[in-house]
Amino acid sequence: MSNTIETNPLTLSDVTVIEDSKLKKAITAAALGNAMEWFDFGVYGFVAATVGKVFFPDASPAVQTIAALATFSVPFLVRPLGGLFFGAMGDKFGRQKVLSLTIIIMAVSTFCIGLIPGYATIGLWAPILLLLCKLAQGFSVGGEYTGAAIFVAEYSPDRRRGFLGSWLDFGSIAGFVLGAGLVVVLSTAMSEDSFLSWGWRIPFFLAAPLGLIGLYLRHAAEETPAFTERLKRAEQEDKDALQDRPTVPFAEILNKHPRSLAICIGMVLVTNVTYYMLLTYMPTYLSKTLGYTEDHGALIIIAVMIGMLFVQPLVGLLSDRIGRRPFLAVGSTLILFLSWPAFHLIASGHVVGIFFGLLILAVGLNCLVGIMAATLPALFPARIRYSALALSFNVSIIVAGLTPTIAAWLVEATDNIYMPAYYLMVAAVAGLVTTFFLKETANRPLYGDTPNASNRKEARALLAEHYSYIEESVEKIDEAMEELKEQMELLQQKRERLVGQHPELN
Repeated sequence: MSNTIETNPLTLSDVTVIEDSKLKKAITAAALGNAMEWFDFGVYGFVAATVGKVFFPDASPAVQTIAALATFSVPFLVRPLGGLFFGAMGDKFGRQKVLSLTIIIMAVSTFCIGLIPGYATIGLWAPILLLLCKLAQGFSVGGEYTGAAIFVAEYSPDRRRGFLGSWLDFGSIAGFVLGAGLVVVLSTAMSEDSFLSWGWRIPFFLAAPLGLIGLYLRHAAEETPAFTERLKRAEQEDKDALQDRPTVPFAEILNKHPRSLAICIGMVLVTNVTYYMLLTYMPTYLSKTLGYTEDHGALIIIAVMIGMLFVQPLVGLLSDRIGRRPFLAVGSTLILFLSWPAFHLIASGHVVGIFFGLLILAVGLNCLVGIMAATLPALFPARIRYSALALSFNVSIIVAGLTPTIAAWLVEATDNIYMPAYYLMVAAVAGLVTTFFLKETANRPLYGDTPNASNRKEARALLAEHYSYIEESVEKIDEAMEELKEQMELLQQKRERLVGQHPELN
């Protein structure tokens, strides 16, 4: 139970019953924005080789690829700035307003990538403008995922948070599949020259209508119950309290929540290193390093990702039954011990081997990403939740976001095609260590929040569990007091015996 619940007994009116219609709006609005983010990642990962030719034509093919992937990775350096900016805004003005702003920036910057002329037309300005657009994306994404995860978590009933949170990353995978699939269709339907000349721009132009739809849904969604309740309490206690508090409470985050910060960093590292390795770097690895045709490797990855779509909600559902920690442990273990065999299968040259190699990595990734959106928001209290989560998430995402560039460089520098597997294994160790420090969050309110329920019946059940928890705590205290009393009596008896044997001690 949360700290608030442990010290203040609840009444039925303290349990928030979430209306089903509002819940569906919140999940849809959050997931669509995340889908748009990963639509861009999917497109960019699959057109990286083409982008390299358009914006870095004078470099060798290997350097073109590394440069294109570096343009993907560099924006991760500004994500912490975006996280700090949007995190502070989200804690001060509300989650819904910030998510509406981030999707606008994301849509505009993605659309603009499709407008940039190539190096042959405007020279050095081409890669500079590309980098500026990617930096704008990185800044907005700094507040996008964490805000969406908090939005869904604060809306979700406690007993269904894992299942409902899993739909956020369902949107990620669906957006990736849509982006990658569109690139494959266009590159197959068009000649190589046409795709290189203008065809690769089409997916980026689709960001505009997707962004408008996402903005409409997010604007229609209401603010989360947790933030609304906190706002009411602040107004009752002190009307200026919410506005006058520090914009980003660094001292409180670092001093009072170091364990939560470390857990968040560990989870984000293992999950997103695997994510970017599989979804962003793998298409380039298959085509440029292993020599498979781009369409051949892309279709296999898309098939695996479609399979992940079906597994994702199942992981979330099961995490509500058996907890989040088992999935973090299993996912990290799979990545640690099976990454090297998986890359051997991928390098085998056989379709079946490639498929099962990617499937191994995908199953491990599903275990990790299926619980992340439900677990991370539970680590911090509502007052600083957005700021704290954005800070810890985006600091660790810098390392994860460099995965495609580092993996490509390691393969090029060592001439060892299994270096990506070793990179994954190092990240998996961080995940296993994190498992030992993570306290179970399934079926419990978010840190410091009152419970959320799907209906009045569930609210009564949660209230009964709350009082049962208090009664168990009281019983444990009574038992401890009895044991202490017995210990005191034994000590008194020993003292009396010693005094009887040695009167001078009295």
